[in-house]
Amino acid sequence: MTTAYIGVGSNVGDRAAFCRSAVKALEGTQGISVEEVSSLYETSPVGGPPQRSYVNLVTKLDTDLTAQALLDACKMIERKIGREPSDIRWGPRVVDLDILIFGDEKIGEPHLEVPHPHIRERRFVLVPLLEVEQGAVDPWGDPYAGSIDDAEGEVELLEPY
Repeated sequence: MTTAYIGVGSNVGDRAAFCRSAVKALEGTQGISVEEVSSLYETSPVGGPPQRSYVNLVTKLDTDLTAQALLDACKMIERKIGREPSDIRWGPRVVDLDILIFGDEKIGEPHLEVPHPHIRERRFVLVPLLEVEQGAVDPWGDPYAGSIDDAEGEVELLEPY
């Protein structure tokens, strides 16, 4: 089993409900056991066009899937919940699931980069990640907590999961 962390976000429609639906879909996926879910946070958008604020959370899970199979499962969940393809980078979305960390693996493929390349830059990822794993470190042993002060974006606690 591999411990992985998935970032979940939404800024369209009932954002909190879409985030909860994504977690429930992860729980219902064979080969995935959701171990912990952070609180939900209202967060300012970072990058992309002007848009509504997001609701974000991070889930910690154990999986016997490969990183690629986990990515495929995440993309399938996005489609099931209603995410449609868009040419707008970092634009509005019904739901977004990102693999943040996959064990201690370092993956650098065109469609999958682990750890997620923007973890340290995004407060909306760091705050919920550190809620579920205070001692989270990258594969080189560098704590993520050391990046929170320099990360972009406003984050406000919305409600417990």
